[in-house]
Amino acid sequence: MAMSEDAAAAAESPGTPETAATPTGGRRGRVRLKRTALMAVPAVAAGAVLMTLTAQGVLAAQFAISGMPFTITADRLDGKGFAQFGGLDSMIPDSPNAGSTGGQVLVAVSAIKSAQLTNLCQSVDLGGINLVIHAGDGGTPVTATDLTTDSDLLSGDAEFTNIEIGGDASTYTKAGPAGKGNPGVFGQQADTVTLTHLKQHNYASTAAGFKLPNLRLSFSSQGC
Repeated sequence: MAMSEDAAAAAESPGTPETAATPTGGRRGRVRLKRTALMAVPAVAAGAVLMTLTAQGVLAAQFAISGMPFTITADRLDGKGFAQFGGLDSMIPDSPNAGSTGGQVLVAVSAIKSAQLTNLCQSVDLGGINLVIHAGDGGTPVTATDLTTDSDLLSGDAEFTNIEIGGDASTYTKAGPAGKGNPGVFGQQADTVTLTHLKQHNYASTAAGFKLPNLRLSFSSQGC
């Protein structure tokens, strides 16, 4: 959810990992042995962190994404309990939005145990018209608990306390259960994170709780 008046930029996703059926009949991402997907993650600690998703570390999507990316911007985000690691989001079979991705998108999963966002805007391009949501700009910030976002682009000015970079994401605890990755996945975690001039290009987001004061929804020729 973002608050600027810049047009939301649509980004093409990188190559397509192989898919395989799960025991429940769904689809999950799989990378062949000795083949890795190199992923540039905009790690807010040092500008960018390269993350390699191994066969043991690729994450299945929590739900089937639509494949339509959305933009989120905020003047400021204050978070307690932060983690970030690589993931793989999947669309339904034969999704009309798959394009050249094969229905799978490499993402950086950012998890925050509790977050406050000031002047929040979210927009999604519906094809010539944007659905835009504004909130948290009337003196009371948006609040979220167990917040996760799956992004392929992220920018802003960041400050962390007690950050750890390069750990195995499956061992992480600072962001709670939502902040755990699969074994072998490169990640980072911190006690707190502060982001200003935040902008994200996302494919999915989840939260256990989400409060949006001064919420407004509209259609516009411009996104966030």
